[in-house]
Amino acid sequence: MCSLRTLLSDRSAIVFVNRHAGSGGLRRHLVRVRALFSARSFPAEFILTESREEMAERVLAAISAGHRVLLAMGGDGTLQSLVNAAQGGDVLLGILPAGGGNDFAAALGLPKNPAAAAESILSGQPRDVDLLRATADGRERLYVGGGGVGLDADSARYSAGVYVRWPGRLRYIAAGLHALREFKPLQVRAEFPVSGLPTVESQVLLAAVLNTPSYGAGLRLAPQARIDDGLFTALFVKNLRAGEVLAAVPRLITRGDLPDSYVTRVSAKRVRLSCDRECLFHGDGEILGPAPVQIEVVPKAARMLVPLKT
Repeated sequence: MCSLRTLLSDRSAIVFVNRHAGSGGLRRHLVRVRALFSARSFPAEFILTESREEMAERVLAAISAGHRVLLAMGGDGTLQSLVNAAQGGDVLLGILPAGGGNDFAAALGLPKNPAAAAESILSGQPRDVDLLRATADGRERLYVGGGGVGLDADSARYSAGVYVRWPGRLRYIAAGLHALREFKPLQVRAEFPVSGLPTVESQVLLAAVLNTPSYGAGLRLAPQARIDDGLFTALFVKNLRAGEVLAAVPRLITRGDLPDSYVTRVSAKRVRLSCDRECLFHGDGEILGPAPVQIEVVPKAARMLVPLKT
């Protein structure tokens, strides 16, 4: 496993900056990260990107030019773009959390502030981590943290739209409550083909498949999940009445979780989700395709920079 300095022996690191990440303050964070890299004599080129497609093109060009340390400055969706474009390359990846959620960065043990995260990984170490692969409508895409069908997928357009500038967890809760007004109960069937686990059939508010303990900016719905154990956590939030949802909001805001009686969890390596009506599957807040969808773990799929263990 190569060290950071070895990989930088003849090429600078590339930092791909999602111009639209987060709820403001990106320019301020960028200035601080640049200053830190300069102070540490860490050679880095910063590339601002406007879209997932542009970022993919820039990543492929950087790998072709021999750059082997690639960082994403943004949220889980930005990192998703990086890992998909860099898939199969002999590269070391990193994330400077500047998005709305940043759940994968949290699972890596990184500080919430991008400059503090940069300081942490500059003196950090490589770690091999799992990713999840979703196959929907014949198309495959990796995602890094959480994905699902139901209320959270319906709310994705609101969290990326009218609530995009709301801070952290409030953004995702507000988007979910907005989507709830139009939501119809969803009957989900989850089959676990390689594990022998029983099929789950249930009417749900949402069905999610998580690589990380949290998603939606720290909602810890899979507290036992690990990003390097070769497993994901499939979870099913039962179809709650509107009053039950509203009663749960203070707990979601303050504690970031739900009562265990509301959630069924299954650890597995592969699942096929199908629904009783048309619905879309999202990964890291990005719509990846319609159900039915198959999700599987890709063990040790990416080498990421993480803080040194203490």
